[in-house]
Amino acid sequence: MTSPHTAPRRRGPRPLSIIRTLLAGEAVGGLILMAAAALALVVANGPFAETYAHGLHAALGPMSVQHWINDGLMAGFFLLVGLEIKREALDGRLRTWPDRILPGCAALGGMAVPAAFYALANLGAGTLRGWAIPAATDIAFALGVLALLGSRVPISLKIFLSAVAIVDDLGAVVVIALFYSSGLDLTMLGLAALVVAALYGLNRAGIGWLPAYGLLGLVLWVLVLRSGIHATIAGVLLALTIPIRVSPGRPEDALSPLHRLEHALAPWITYLVVPVFGFANAGVDLSGLTPEALLQPVTLGIAAGLFLGKQAGVFASLRLAVALGWAKRPAGAGWGQVYGVAVLCGIGFTMSLFIGGLAFPDPEHETAVKLGVLAGSVLSGLAGAAILLLAKPRTATR
Repeated sequence: MTSPHTAPRRRGPRPLSIIRTLLAGEAVGGLILMAAAALALVVANGPFAETYAHGLHAALGPMSVQHWINDGLMAGFFLLVGLEIKREALDGRLRTWPDRILPGCAALGGMAVPAAFYALANLGAGTLRGWAIPAATDIAFALGVLALLGSRVPISLKIFLSAVAIVDDLGAVVVIALFYSSGLDLTMLGLAALVVAALYGLNRAGIGWLPAYGLLGLVLWVLVLRSGIHATIAGVLLALTIPIRVSPGRPEDALSPLHRLEHALAPWITYLVVPVFGFANAGVDLSGLTPEALLQPVTLGIAAGLFLGKQAGVFASLRLAVALGWAKRPAGAGWGQVYGVAVLCGIGFTMSLFIGGLAFPDPEHETAVKLGVLAGSVLSGLAGAAILLLAKPRTATR
């Protein structure tokens, strides 16, 4: 019975329910992304193929339509990625070092081994610049596959996959900033640094008014775009300055600017920006496809890196971390199920296509990159789903 002097406590949803909701949203987004990629392939190989190509390369102000999508809309995607990284590191699944060890090891192995596979396939070919293309995991696409499998996959594995992808995204951001920037303009970089300092000052002053961050973020995007660093990095830098109120164990109470911005952005990025990017970048003409085209160094290196390198790197790193006692296997999951999820990590799609466009902006390699990403991602998705369908859940107590 409630005391007349005490208001009844408002109870929000449990943390696990919120995690399920977030994963469900990303899974639906993955299914939409699959549909967008399939539509792009149909259009690029149908009667509207020429219209599709011309539309993407049409000038829209200072850039083409495709550049606006890849440099403009995707800055919003990277803003959301940055928000997720900051939230997970300070207030989520990566808050403590024990939480970070398993997905961290899996992500590092899942980046290094695919890069090695690509390098081996491209030695002497003059195309080593694409080494980072198969190092990425597409969380939306992978969770979309898991959504099709329903309750056969324990929630712990879905959370693990999401955490691996967050660390993987962080690695991809660092790689893009360090290895895919050229012709740096020091003046623009200096001005961008001043804007970041102003954003940091707003944060330290406790100002939570998001439009102020948005306005400075727009200025930052323009400066970064003109600096020689890829414009999407501006989204990550902006995200790191958005204030967050840490509330461990009670995400239902989180009302900080970061949480509000993330919840506002997520539907737009998941259901619009990423599918538009997929539609604009997945279309590849398959009319002249030959076995020799699939065996070109770039295509072979990407496909092998995603399908073979990812599963080897993720699973071996994970087994090593558990064997050394650094971390525990995801709760309720058998090793067969864990291996199935490791294979699903080879779905690179969004981030792989994005890095591929940075590594090889020339039309000569564009088709090879797309074929490699599509081949490796499709093989990983089909094989991972088959393994998870056949794998038995964990029954042993050890």
